[in-house]
Amino acid sequence: MASGAELIRQVKERIKEIDPRDVRERLDGSPNGTSANGSGPDAQRPVVVDVREQHEFEEGHIPGAVHVPRGHLESRIEGASADRSRAMVLYCASGNRSALAADTLERQLGYENVESMTGGITLWKDRGYDVDVPRALTTEQRSRYSRHLLLPEVGLEGQIKLLESKVLLLGAGGLGSPVALYLAAAGVGRLGLVDDDVVDVSNLQRQVIHTGSRVGEPKVDSAEQAIRDLNPDVEVVKYNTRLDASNIMEIIEGYDVIVDGVDNFPTRYLLNDATVRLQIPVVSASILGFDGQLAVFKPYDGPCYRCLYPTPPPAELAPSCGANGVLGVLPGTMGLLQATEVIKLVTGSGDPLVGRLMLYDALATTFTDLKVRRDPECPICSRDPESISEEEMGVFPDYEAFCAAAG
Repeated sequence: MASGAELIRQVKERIKEIDPRDVRERLDGSPNGTSANGSGPDAQRPVVVDVREQHEFEEGHIPGAVHVPRGHLESRIEGASADRSRAMVLYCASGNRSALAADTLERQLGYENVESMTGGITLWKDRGYDVDVPRALTTEQRSRYSRHLLLPEVGLEGQIKLLESKVLLLGAGGLGSPVALYLAAAGVGRLGLVDDDVVDVSNLQRQVIHTGSRVGEPKVDSAEQAIRDLNPDVEVVKYNTRLDASNIMEIIEGYDVIVDGVDNFPTRYLLNDATVRLQIPVVSASILGFDGQLAVFKPYDGPCYRCLYPTPPPAELAPSCGANGVLGVLPGTMGLLQATEVIKLVTGSGDPLVGRLMLYDALATTFTDLKVRRDPECPICSRDPESISEEEMGVFPDYEAFCAAAG
């Protein structure tokens, strides 16, 4: 049986190796950085995979590298590149583990254009090339978010994105309650809360972030207390006001994602037009009785709210929950789905509900997924965001009059 050193020597005779200088040239887009067996954009800019262990990756890695530990290579490599013909460079600390990994990818998994970086990140550093040092998690954070860290779709990188993210919740009521609690638990760094209402006994049937002891308090204050009790690391920004044309741009600017839990059409149209201008994605849900709807409006990647609803429905077709009632657990179901979509948008994982409308029937326990296309004649998202200026549109249209006219 061959010794470890002999095995490494045999593997390195079979695979292709590449000098760190050539890897850097490809990543910089240098015309000299061509693949050993190909050319073109994919060959010049390979997928770079770090096959070291988690703690090694966290100490520093090549900028843009994807982390796939060698022990999880077979199960996770497709997440780095499902295209087996695309150029891929593997590296480790010194070049041995990456050589073994490259051999596995070529001989067992059918990858056609794999190279191992000689000298690993040690030689990369010795050459003075850039290294990314991720934000470190505290011991308490590693324990708190340990289940996220185990998920390849989230991991350290995704958790750090969550910790650095800013999410604005419109409404601290039925939908806002579960969204706020689960995004706080997930580690979203800043949660903005917009609500001008106070806690009422009638809210407690469904607005689970509030308690009987806080009846009469502003909802933003009550929600802040619950969030801080759950995760004191979350920064809570309170807006004890009603969102309107005079304050919307100031409030929403700077947030990464907005969660729409409002209960009236004028605010929804106002929100749509403002977020298209600022290109901020909105995770929108609505509830009534036993029915819920959910969609993600990501400007210019899919339709906007006006594409789906060019005009508001007549009042008799859209009664409020206060007039028609709502199943207490329904906002919990829809709010948790909203929180899931936010996490997907922030971490870049999965397939968010962009260009789709999901309908939920609680009585029948059915989910219906409908495709929604952008309207080429949409008065808002059919135009470049730069052309939608506040001056041109008179700051904002009269949305109250617009919605009243539709009824």
